[in-house]
Amino acid sequence: MKVVVIGGTGLIGSKVVATLGEHGHEAVAAAPATGVNTLTGEGLADVLQGAPVVVDVSNSPSFEDESVMEFFRTSTANLLRAEAKAGVAHHVALSVVGTDRLQGSGYFRAKQVQEELIKASGIPYSIVHATQFFEFATGLADGATEGDTVRLPDARIQPIVSDDVAAAVGRTAVGAPLGGVVEVAGPEAFPLEEFIRRGLAAGNDPREVVTDPKARYWGAELEENTLLPGPDAHIARTRFADWLARQK
Repeated sequence: MKVVVIGGTGLIGSKVVATLGEHGHEAVAAAPATGVNTLTGEGLADVLQGAPVVVDVSNSPSFEDESVMEFFRTSTANLLRAEAKAGVAHHVALSVVGTDRLQGSGYFRAKQVQEELIKASGIPYSIVHATQFFEFATGLADGATEGDTVRLPDARIQPIVSDDVAAAVGRTAVGAPLGGVVEVAGPEAFPLEEFIRRGLAAGNDPREVVTDPKARYWGAELEENTLLPGPDAHIARTRFADWLARQK
């Protein structure tokens, strides 16, 4: 089966392309570097020919509120319009656990718009909600750093490795459209502060990590369980400690 992977050269996309290929599917990486641009529509009609499934794991190059909204609104609309013309039978998108609870953040408002466009498109769809990736611990710390201190809200997180996210997206892509959302998360939940501290320590990063009741998460206020999946989430196997050990 031909599966077009939008954002197919990125962290998750390249893994989705690889895993689909290993299972005998024709996985096509679609990105500006391969001549496909969802913001302009360039290359979409050609790459979608003969593809019953499209996977969108693309992300905005800018997290600034207006830019990220423009990216997801425009690229998603262009992609869905092209899919309708091409007769695509299953649209799969990667989003984030808790998106609807994180609307104080411009990024998550944009992701919510993306999901609403997909649901209203008339194209059979599946949306995969993943928790935060192990690989992004340092990036989260960077966004919450003041001087030499990382200030984080008092919340829990259940992070997942990108390999397991890609596997979940791949499984969803070759299955029947869900017409809804499936959640995927790592096997352990722990305080956000602990996740970031352990990630930084593994890289010998000396920054101090503290819990601050006034701190926000990409601009959004968090409650203790805002970032956690629901009881029906698919739980991946890779533990954070095991992944960290392999990075040394």
